[in-house]
Amino acid sequence: MPPVRSAFELLGPEGPFATKFGAYEHRASQLEMAAAVERTLREERILLCEAGTGTGKTLAYLVPVLLSKKRVVISTATKALQEQIAYKDLPLIARTLEIEPRVAVMKGLTNYVCRRRLGEFRTSEEAARPRYASALRVLNQWAAETETGETAELAGLSEDDPIWPHVTSSTDTRIGAGCAYHDECFVTRMRRDAESAQLLIVNHHLFFADLALRGPHPASVLPDYDAVVFDEAHQIEDVAGLFFGSRVSRLKTSRLATELARVIGAVVPSSNVPEQLQRAADHFWEVVLRQHQSSGPRATVEPDAWRGPMQQAYFAIDLALEGVLGVLKSIDPTGDALPAARLRPAVQELLVRRTQTLRDQLASVVDGGAGMVTWLELAPPALSSTPVDLAPVLSDRVFASIPAVVLTSATLTTGDTAPRMPAADAASKPTSFHYFRRRFGVGDDLGAEELAVGSPFDFERQAVLYTPNDLPPARSAAFLEQAADRVRDLVAITGGGAFVLTTSHASMQRLYQLLKTRLPRQTVFVQGQAPKQALVSAFRASGDAVLVATQSFWEGVDVPGRALRLVVLEKLPFAVPTDPVVRARSLAIERNGGNPFMDLFVPGAAIALKQGFGRLIRTRRDYGVVALLDERVHTKGYAKRLLRALPPVRITHALADVQSFWDQARALD
Repeated sequence: MPPVRSAFELLGPEGPFATKFGAYEHRASQLEMAAAVERTLREERILLCEAGTGTGKTLAYLVPVLLSKKRVVISTATKALQEQIAYKDLPLIARTLEIEPRVAVMKGLTNYVCRRRLGEFRTSEEAARPRYASALRVLNQWAAETETGETAELAGLSEDDPIWPHVTSSTDTRIGAGCAYHDECFVTRMRRDAESAQLLIVNHHLFFADLALRGPHPASVLPDYDAVVFDEAHQIEDVAGLFFGSRVSRLKTSRLATELARVIGAVVPSSNVPEQLQRAADHFWEVVLRQHQSSGPRATVEPDAWRGPMQQAYFAIDLALEGVLGVLKSIDPTGDALPAARLRPAVQELLVRRTQTLRDQLASVVDGGAGMVTWLELAPPALSSTPVDLAPVLSDRVFASIPAVVLTSATLTTGDTAPRMPAADAASKPTSFHYFRRRFGVGDDLGAEELAVGSPFDFERQAVLYTPNDLPPARSAAFLEQAADRVRDLVAITGGGAFVLTTSHASMQRLYQLLKTRLPRQTVFVQGQAPKQALVSAFRASGDAVLVATQSFWEGVDVPGRALRLVVLEKLPFAVPTDPVVRARSLAIERNGGNPFMDLFVPGAAIALKQGFGRLIRTRRDYGVVALLDERVHTKGYAKRLLRALPPVRITHALADVQSFWDQARALD
C-alpha cells in the first residue's frame, strides 16, 4: 500500500478499490465523509456525520482509521453490525489494500462461557434437574473443543436456554487473576487479543459498560484507545443511561441467593442466611410489583413510594444482605474444613463484592437523587435509577476525554432549521444537528465539525411516499380496521413484500389478526413468533410475505432487493409520553423554559420516521412504496418539519398515483 495516499485517493476513481473491482462505484458523499474522518483523527477533534443510506459509511470510516495507525474503537448498535464489519468489510479492505490489520472483536461478558462457573455448576444439585441435564451434556462437549467460548458459536443450544445464566461470565462474577482458570479463561484470551490490536470492534453496551468502570476506582474492560467511532450513534443516549445509573433485577437477586446457598451451604451448612435473603428478596419484589400493578410495562417510582410497605420490604432485604456479608467475612478459607469444602479466597472476595454491590445498588435506586428518575420494569421485574439528562455525562466522559470522536448515522439531523430554545441559549448557532448536540452534550465549546452527506439513491425515481387523507384519526376506534383495508389495497399493488410497522404491541397484534383474514394469499408474519433474525430470513426467503412488527424493526433491519418493496408506517413514531424517562425529560425541558413537544417529541419522531423510511431503499436497483397512514401529517403544523427530515421523495395522497408509480417502476426494472 503506498504510504502517502489518503483515504480520499484510495476510495476514489483512480484508487485500488476502483481498479480491482469492476462493479465498484466511487461516491462523492463517501469520499467527503472519508476526508472528514481522516481530518478528525489527525487533528483529534469531534465529527458529527449524517450519512444517508447507500453512502458506504463503513468504508468511509474504516479506511481512514486503518491509515491513522491509532488504536481506535468502533462501537456499533448491534452484534450483527459488529460481525459485518469484522468478517465482511475489513477482509475486503485488507485484500484491496494488501494489509493485515490487527483486529479484535469484543462482545459483552455474558457472550462467553465461564470455565469456573461451568465447573461449579456441574457439581451442583441443580445440574441434575431435568431442565438442565441435556443442555449440560451438549455444553460440556462443546466447552472442551471451542477456541473462543462464545455462546453464539454453539448452535445446539438456543440463545434463551435456562442454563446460560448459570455458566456465562459477567462483571459480577469475574474474579480476575486470582481465578484458578485465569490463564485458560475465554474472556482473558479475548482481552489479551485486544491488547495487541489496532482496531477494537465492540457494541454500544460494552463501550459504555467499560466507560462506567473507568470511574473513581478505575477499572476497564477495553484496553486504552486513542479514538472512537460510534456507528448508529443516535442510539447511544439510551444505552449510556443504562450504565450511568443503577439497576437491580429480581433475577439478579435470585441468582445471588442461589449461588450463596450453594457456596455457603458447602462451607457453613448450619447457616440459613441465603434462605433469609431469598425470602426477603421475594417479599421485596412482591410488594414493589403490587404497588405498581395497574401501571404500564414501565412505571415511574416516585420518591414518596419508599414509605410504608415498600420501605419495610427494602429494610428487610438490606438487613438480609448485611447478614450475608457478616457470614462471608467470618469464614476462614484456611480453616479445618475438608479441602473440597473450603471457600477459596478469590471466590470469597467475589461473593463479598457482589453482595455489597447489590446492597449499594438497591440503596441508590431507593435514594434516587437530584437529576435521576427511578422506574420499574414489570416483565421481567427490575428497578432502575437513570440520569434524566445524559448530556453532562457524555460531554465530560466522552467528548472532553477521548482525543478523537466520530459519530455517524443515517439519522442525526431532524429537519429543523430554526429550533426552539430557551432565551439563555439564544446565542447558540441553530443547525439541523441542534437536537442531537443538545441531547448528547456536544457543546459549541468542543469545536465539533458537522457534515451531512446525502444518499446516492434517486429517491424521486425509486420511491413514492403515500400519505392518505381519507383515513380516520389514529386514535379513532375505526382506524385499525380501515388501516388494514388500506394495507390490503397496497399489497394488491405491490404483490406483497411488505413491512407493516406499528408504534405499539397492541396495534401490532390487532393489525396482524386483521391482515391474516384480509390477505389469504400472503404469508403474514408477526414479530415474536420467531427470533428476529430467523423472522427476517423467512420473510426474505418468501419474497411476497407481509411482516407486522413494532419498534425493533423500525431500524437496523436490512432487506435489500425485491423481498421488501412496501413499508407501511401505521402512525407517526412519537415517544410514549408516560414512559418514566421520557416524562422526566419532558418535565426537565419545561423547567428550563422549553417546549417538550417541539424540543423532544417532534425531533425524536423525525429521527424515528427517517429510520422507518430507510428500511425501503437499500440499493440503486430497489424501488418501492412507503405509506404513512397517520392523518396528522395533513392536519398538524409540525408535519412539515417531520417530512423535511426525509430524503427528497414524491409525496401523494392518491392510491391511483401509487399504482401509476408502481407500473412505471416495474416497466423500467
